[in-house]
Amino acid sequence: MIPVCLGLGWLAGLIWYASAIPVPAPEDAARRADAIVVLTGGSERVREGLDLLEQNLGDRLFISGVPAPVTPADLWHALGVAPSPEVADRVILGHAAADTLGNAVETMAWARANGLHSLRLVTAAYHMRRALLEFHSQMPDITVIPHPVYPAHVKQDSWWRFPGTAGLLAREYTKYLVALLRLELGLSLRGPAPVPPRPELP
Repeated sequence: MIPVCLGLGWLAGLIWYASAIPVPAPEDAARRADAIVVLTGGSERVREGLDLLEQNLGDRLFISGVPAPVTPADLWHALGVAPSPEVADRVILGHAAADTLGNAVETMAWARANGLHSLRLVTAAYHMRRALLEFHSQMPDITVIPHPVYPAHVKQDSWWRFPGTAGLLAREYTKYLVALLRLELGLSLRGPAPVPPRPELP
């Protein structure tokens, strides 16, 4: 009986999670932050981050979770984009993160090292709730403005009809529950992460 109740509770939570995907607040559309942060995991995220940087909605763009061998030139080539030198010089790559918690720790170290007080966070809409959970836990004194992107392959409006989207949301919801439980138990990882070795803007 208990496993059935747990299963029904998990399913009800998944339905809530899928139907309550964060959406951008209209008042945040033109709100400027000290920096823009992109979490790797989809080309749409990086392109959106570059667009926001070109719109001057942040002084710098920090891309967290980039594989160690990847350089900015490699990234632009893979994405098929050619940012202007003025924009490219304001992009910093973070190589220390391997997951969402790592993204939060890496970004926290970079933000504190540079005296930042606000961030615009760019990630997929289905991932935003967990990302905000980790970011608020690691840097409660820094304002985080959510900026979700909506990958075309994720069919959020009728997610239950598409096995790929349903499986993606089920995995993400389970990871969210695990992160929430970890934080409720006081097991949040805190500590310094390597700061990207690149000169900052004056």
